[in-house]
Amino acid sequence: MQNTDLYSTAHLFVAAIRVLAHQKNTPPSIEDICQTLSFSLEQGNFTCNKLEEMQIIEIVEGSYGTRLFIKNHLKIEDIPRGDKVSGLEESLRNSRIPERILRKKLSLSRPNRPKSKKIFSPSWKKNSNKKPTKNKLA
Repeated sequence: MQNTDLYSTAHLFVAAIRVLAHQKNTPPSIEDICQTLSFSLEQGNFTCNKLEEMQIIEIVEGSYGTRLFIKNHLKIEDIPRGDKVSGLEESLRNSRIPERILRKKLSLSRPNRPKSKKIFSPSWKKNSNKKPTKNKLA
């Protein structure tokens, strides 16, 4: 993602809500917006929650899923420009740290065992010094 500040991301989200609402004639879901903007669902949910806190968009949960509506797009201009999306990257990094620690623990907990023998190794390589003999049937 090129624009990492909240101001630019807010404009993208509001524009995506408008475009998708026009194309589908229904309010878009968070999944639709994330797919359109090539955002991950985690990033989309985080941004939607931030915009809802600032009363820029409204998140409505109904029988057809969660839908997004524009509440007051003028409040986007109150967001300071160049202000990084607060904590998004940090929270994503923090959620990945336990995964890294878990992988490290799993790799350390494996007993050191010899590597298994190759199952499909040709047996003729093992006996390459022996001369072939004919089977004599009695």
